Amino acid sequence: MIKKWSIFICLFLACFFHNAIAQNGNSRDDLQKQAQSLQRELDDLNRLLDQTKKNKKSSLAQLAVIRNKISKREALINGIAKQVKLLDDAIQTNQRDVRRLNNELDTLKYRYAKSIVFAYQSRSGYEYLNFLFSAGSFNDAVKRITYLKSYRQNREAQAMAIGLSEQNLKSKINVLSENKQDRLKTLSAQTVQLKVLQDDRKEQDKVVKQLKSKEQEITTQVRQKEAQRRKMQAAIAAVIKREMLEAQRRENERLAKLKAANASNNKTTASTDAKPKSIPSVGKVEGGLKSTTSNRPYSALETTEEGRETSISFENNKGGLPWPVASGIVNIRFGVESIPGTKLDRKSDGIEVAVPKGTAVKSVANGVVVYVGDVNGDKTVLIKHGKYFTAFSCLSSATVSSGQEVRAGTVIGRSGINLDGEGAVLFSICNEKAVYYDPENWLKPKR
Repeated sequence: MIKKWSIFICLFLACFFHNAIAQNGNSRDDLQKQAQSLQRELDDLNRLLDQTKKNKKSSLAQLAVIRNKISKREALINGIAKQVKLLDDAIQTNQRDVRRLNNELDTLKYRYAKSIVFAYQSRSGYEYLNFLFSAGSFNDAVKRITYLKSYRQNREAQAMAIGLSEQNLKSKINVLSENKQDRLKTLSAQTVQLKVLQDDRKEQDKVVKQLKSKEQEITTQVRQKEAQRRKMQAAIAAVIKREMLEAQRRENERLAKLKAANASNNKTTASTDAKPKSIPSVGKVEGGLKSTTSNRPYSALETTEEGRETSISFENNKGGLPWPVASGIVNIRFGVESIPGTKLDRKSDGIEVAVPKGTAVKSVANGVVVYVGDVNGDKTVLIKHGKYFTAFSCLSSATVSSGQEVRAGTVIGRSGINLDGEGAVLFSICNEKAVYYDPENWLKPKR
């Protein structure tokens, strides 16, 4: 029994330490994968920055790329710091385990040594025979034989426990050594990234200084982009209004037919029944149209089951929609942004993703194409998803036509160039009231 108990304890400790190390390893694996993903994005940003430097007009694009680089670099450094913290915790835990295992090993060796000394002192056969024959009864003799056998097995178990404990101690020391080496490498990588971050910030300051000296030129660029934004907004609003009117027209026709059918049924019933029956209800009417459902705000674009289902599907995929391009860097984010070095603000109804010209642009959800055309010389595709709309502009070509049904992942065109002469695609999301949303809240996280 003692032998089994000692072995069980040793095996339990070995498994426990192995699991603890594995759990830390998994956490580090996640952090390392994030670091690799961030490094790939930084490599893409460096390539993009090299391209924008060739364009004399793209000071704003350069600044956007550098700021993006700084953000990614800071995230990378924070991830490295977390790795260092995990390694510090692992080292501290492993050092405690090494001390404890040393103490346990010393205790096991001490007890084993005492048992060996006792066995040596009682080594003669006469001592054993004397111990047995001094028993008061036959049962007592049997118990003494069992005791001697158990004592011998206990020594064997002690020897085995010492061997296992030495193996665990050696394994723990090796892990501790690896932890310390990993920590040194990780700290070295962190130092390198901190130095590069300083270089990025210096480059940002340099570009900001250039912007200050070119404020008039930047003002012109901002005005051009604002004019483009307003024209795009007006074009999208016009298409949405057209779709709403068409939905209202179809619903009015449906209600008129239903009313006529009810009137015909009532007339027929009145000739055979003195008490006229009530006309069946067609639902709550708002502005001449039936309300979509009892728990959803009314929308003319949800008066059909298909429209409602498409809207709900789009809503349910918030945060999980695929990106319109396979890869790319967000140059301009949603909302109002102050331009460093100037007193200017820039507003965006969506995001501008920097990609090489000719990159395939895809639909992010199932829907129907409701517009394909030029807006101020900018080729644009607008797709309806129930009461939601996605707009893709800055295209060099479109591969879909108005009225065409598309699915998530359908290629709808190829990316073109923006006003600064850089490859890009503009992407936005709005509802039937032309209220715009931040696309990055609806798209899948990049990592």
